[in-house]
Amino acid sequence: MNNNKPHTAYFCMEYGLDENMRIYAGGLGILAGDILKAAKEFSYPVTGIGLLWRKGYSKQVINAEGRPENQHPVNKEIYEHAVDTGETVSVTIREQEVKLKIWKLDKFNNATLYLLDANLPENRKYQTITDGLYDGFNEKRIAQEIALGIGGVKAIRKLGLNIDIYHFNEGHAALAGTELIREKMETGMDFHTAWDDVKDEIVFTTHTPVKEGNESHSLDSLKKMSAFNTLTRQQMKEIGDSPFSMTVAGLRLSRISNGVAKLHGQTSREMWKDVAGKSPIISITNGVHRGTWVDDRIVKNMGDTEAIYETHQTMKKELVDFIKEKNGAKLDPDKLIIGFARRATAYKRPNLIFKKSDLIDPYLESGDVQIVFSGKAHPTDDNGKEIVAKLVKKAKEFPNSVVFLEDYNMEIARYMTRGVDIWLNNPRKPLEASGTSGMKAAMNGGLNLSILDGWWVEGCEHGINGWQFGDGYVGEGQDESDLYALYRVLLNEVVPTFYGNKDRWKDMMMESIATTYERFSAKKMLERYYSEMYNK
Repeated sequence: MNNNKPHTAYFCMEYGLDENMRIYAGGLGILAGDILKAAKEFSYPVTGIGLLWRKGYSKQVINAEGRPENQHPVNKEIYEHAVDTGETVSVTIREQEVKLKIWKLDKFNNATLYLLDANLPENRKYQTITDGLYDGFNEKRIAQEIALGIGGVKAIRKLGLNIDIYHFNEGHAALAGTELIREKMETGMDFHTAWDDVKDEIVFTTHTPVKEGNESHSLDSLKKMSAFNTLTRQQMKEIGDSPFSMTVAGLRLSRISNGVAKLHGQTSREMWKDVAGKSPIISITNGVHRGTWVDDRIVKNMGDTEAIYETHQTMKKELVDFIKEKNGAKLDPDKLIIGFARRATAYKRPNLIFKKSDLIDPYLESGDVQIVFSGKAHPTDDNGKEIVAKLVKKAKEFPNSVVFLEDYNMEIARYMTRGVDIWLNNPRKPLEASGTSGMKAAMNGGLNLSILDGWWVEGCEHGINGWQFGDGYVGEGQDESDLYALYRVLLNEVVPTFYGNKDRWKDMMMESIATTYERFSAKKMLERYYSEMYNK
């Protein structure tokens, strides 16, 4: 262990460590998992704190009508991989004592992760609060946040962990800050002194660049659920406003905060500029754990253009075989394959490429453009489910050039980011916080085709290591402007290069790897967390 570095407790609602551990929903969890793996690989003293989701995140399958359907099977694998520490802690939820069992998980080449579990018969109706990730509304969500934040700090004390820094990844963990304040007030400190003292130990990462997407609860709901944790209504209001914003609380409880890409840091500073007493928001761009996401054959052949190209062709065939096995579609490995995998939500615009069928359909008809989609809609997002249904419909219309892979998970992500030629990304700027999947594709020799949002603003060298489309315009007519820019670059630059200039394509693949492999790694991200946030 790196003893001269501060020991950090990393709090997150979800962790993506392995496809068989369904305790993650998407990008936030994958980032948290990658951080724990990089911490283990490079001996950084980081300990993860999370919840043990008995049913994980919803499994989303396509039914006979071509619509997504949510299933919630018990996540039995967790109990096979996690070790019972034999310890429990108690939190108060709606004036009832709720016991949380502490599990330890470190089997996936990750720094130790402790998971809290409410699934004990004595908890009666609160036994189910750690059942499903993101499945609850207001009161259940508050109960989960009490378990993660307050329960997490109590677990650290119970296990005797010596923690210097508490890193809240997203606002879900904000109540950990109130527990740290409560501890100090118990020693006789007044509220404001305790808060000032606590600030020195907390750092915060904000993700969602949509104000509405940042969670808040009424003070009445928090009081009813016993989330005040001995603080007064006025003190809670000072920390998180009324209604109580988990993000505002994170910004006020911490010494320093960060956005997850250079542009996202700017967006966040603008978005929260009116919050009095907040910590400064810097930018630390996300990175990916290379051992998890970059194929060993790519690493072995670094610097050898022909070997990299051949390796990519092999991985592309592996993707084609995987797709055939999954849903019977037969893609042509000699033709262009585009990948698009995201949470299915309106601002990510998965259907954008299909908007003008007279332009794109002939390419789908001939198979010269093949597109593989994957993604889940949030279980309560009917609009997102409608997007998935439309993609499935398009796949039925062009069965061997449009594919939708159901129940997006880490396995699908690995096959796609290793096997596609082009990684497509077209969110409505500036709503993409970072977007790490494009980094994974790039490190495996895939070329990004993306609007200038998230990490691509920093990574893009147009026509050298991938392509941008559009000039980053934000405003009226943005969707239409981006659509025509997408067609222009795809049909006039990408397609002709792929089919007509293989040498240039190979050179771009080499540049794609060279310009991302170090710069957008989780190792680099952790180094920056330590030097710019954890070290005081």
